[in-house]
Amino acid sequence: MEMEVMDNKFFNVGLLVVATLLVAKIISALIMPRSSKRLPPVIKAWPPLIGGLLRFLKGPIIVLREEYPKLGNVFTLNLVHKNITFLIGPEVSAHFFKASESDLSQQEVYRFNIPTFGPGVVFDVDYSIRQEQFRFFTEALRVNKLKGYVDQMIVEAQDYFSKWGDSGEVDLKYELEHLIILTASRCLLGREVRDKLFDDVSALFHELDNGMQPISVMFPYLPIPAHRRRDRARKRLAEIFASIIASRKASGKCENDMLQCFIDSKYKNGRPTSEGEVTGLLIAALFAGQHTSSITSTWTGAYLLRFKEYFVAVVEEQKTLMKKHGEKIDHDILSEMEVLYRCIKEALRLHPPLIMLLRQSHADFSVTTHEGKKYDIPKGHIVATSPAFANRLSHIYKNPDSYDPDRFAAGRDEDKVAGPFSYISFGGGRHGCLGEPFAYLQIKAIWSHLLRNFELELISPFPETDWNAMVVGVKGKVMVRYKRRRLSVNGL
Repeated sequence: MEMEVMDNKFFNVGLLVVATLLVAKIISALIMPRSSKRLPPVIKAWPPLIGGLLRFLKGPIIVLREEYPKLGNVFTLNLVHKNITFLIGPEVSAHFFKASESDLSQQEVYRFNIPTFGPGVVFDVDYSIRQEQFRFFTEALRVNKLKGYVDQMIVEAQDYFSKWGDSGEVDLKYELEHLIILTASRCLLGREVRDKLFDDVSALFHELDNGMQPISVMFPYLPIPAHRRRDRARKRLAEIFASIIASRKASGKCENDMLQCFIDSKYKNGRPTSEGEVTGLLIAALFAGQHTSSITSTWTGAYLLRFKEYFVAVVEEQKTLMKKHGEKIDHDILSEMEVLYRCIKEALRLHPPLIMLLRQSHADFSVTTHEGKKYDIPKGHIVATSPAFANRLSHIYKNPDSYDPDRFAAGRDEDKVAGPFSYISFGGGRHGCLGEPFAYLQIKAIWSHLLRNFELELISPFPETDWNAMVVGVKGKVMVRYKRRRLSVNGL
């Protein structure tokens, strides 16, 4: 009897709590003014609170593929205590690329890079300092500098492929990854690293790379083994570059590389860069370029060897240039390779290594979809766009999943017809990739040498995409059979 009374009391209290909450919600709805904001639709996820996070962790591209057909160009996903709003397509992503840093900023969403790049650079400094550091990158990548880098790229490619036999089988992915890091070491990190310290520095960068785990995005300082190795490698790299910088300054020697550019750089107030800043900027430069170039050069080769009509087209372009310039290859000759450029650009459209670009919203803004729907994006949302998804929109690209480099040829120009930000493999607007010209020149230099000196055949299945990597690349080996031969301009 006593237990029954207690049960009734608990039931009555529970009923009273539910009734109170219900009445409070009704009163709130009646007296509080309704928001006039046209908020984006929210992705449904189960269970509540963590359902959105669980879906996101399965892969953002999977989420986009499932939700875009249902919700359109703009939608929001709840990630526990954060809202992430996706803007897919050029019509709605223009503000993403053109907004000022005070409205949409990079710093908050990319701070997980700080343990890798180091203190005092890029995402560890305020916007005004970061802009000055980006000016250092710009000056290091001017055309007069690029011309010198190309000469070094050509020498590295010639030296590397001279070690191949007359014929054989290789993993093209491994070979190009290795060549790219050699080239980057020479052009970016300097002669001292390339000639004397390459193995040591390459191993240290490998530890930095492995220290960038998916969990690092949320918890960059978590005391896990990968992070400890990352921190030790970062400290050792700082010591190595401090020694190189001191040696260069003492000897008065100047080299044509990015290291020298950063050593010589000065802020607007006249302050020179510190050894720590130079090291951090070099690490950031290598991280920004190494994966993109190696992944894209591999995809370019895989597609050329799969689609013979495009392989024939790039070989014919090489013959035309050889008739005009002989065996010579330099910056200006690489710039004439429009067919090869389109083949690289199309591989990069289909497989951009960075599949997500993020910003933190500090002010409300509105977007309008290509169907005319208007949405208001609230302050405080993380705003995202996806090159991997936006580059395959069917209302912009014809047969978007097909490899068709001619879509960029004069008369079609599919990436331009739909307006700005239709092709975003290198980002765009205020935060477009400063290294884009360097990347194209590097990949062209490598493939020009291969096309002029080897017959190539893809002997493994066409590769799949490795969606599990932090920088999305090529899954598994890309086995190629090669035979050494000199390209004849007469076709003999």
